[in-house]
Amino acid sequence: MSIITLQNVSKTYGEGEIAVHALRGVDLTIEHGDFVAVAGPSGSGKSTMLNIMSGLDRPTEGNCHIAGTEITQLSSNELSKLRLEKVGFIFQAYNLLPVLTALENTEYVMMMQGVPAQERTEKAKVILARVGLEGKEDRFPHELSGGQQQRVAVARAIVSEPALVLADEPTANLDSETGYALMDLMGELNQEKGTTFIFSTHDPKVMERSNEIIRLHDGKILSRDKD
Repeated sequence: MSIITLQNVSKTYGEGEIAVHALRGVDLTIEHGDFVAVAGPSGSGKSTMLNIMSGLDRPTEGNCHIAGTEITQLSSNELSKLRLEKVGFIFQAYNLLPVLTALENTEYVMMMQGVPAQERTEKAKVILARVGLEGKEDRFPHELSGGQQQRVAVARAIVSEPALVLADEPTANLDSETGYALMDLMGELNQEKGTTFIFSTHDPKVMERSNEIIRLHDGKILSRDKD
């Protein structure tokens, strides 16, 4: 069963001579449990594709289904509810809340889901330890390095075990050792829980761990390479 389906999806920013065609008539199906890298040069449409898959952006044309739900006509509230229940997103810019500690940022989605305080704190501490941040739970984002903030963002996205995790350049600010460790962690979640992961990336270590590489160029799919 597919978890993501894009049908004739195009996205254009601006109009007339200044129009930018980020995606052009993309058809794509991703199955439950896939571990997929979306690769391509800057400006090829990778981030736009992930934003449309998550409902953070709407296509100019075409439609997108998440787990059988057509999302392009949903209201903002309906989209927020769908993301809260099914989608984790790892942003390239982290998007951590500056007034919350690493632990509180990691707990945030679970708090919105209504998970009891003790349970969410325990789960958040476990996942922060798994991403190498044990002992840094009480630090605020400004007290963490870029790589450490990235790891908090990863922890927040995966702690509630969503069906789908979308990751925009998840290893961009990490050294090789930490990057490999995070890919291992996400690979374990993929195997243990059946979580679907879709990464936009330039990083060879992400591509080599993925079971499929989708290559984009100028908003179109050039190729799909499966293991």
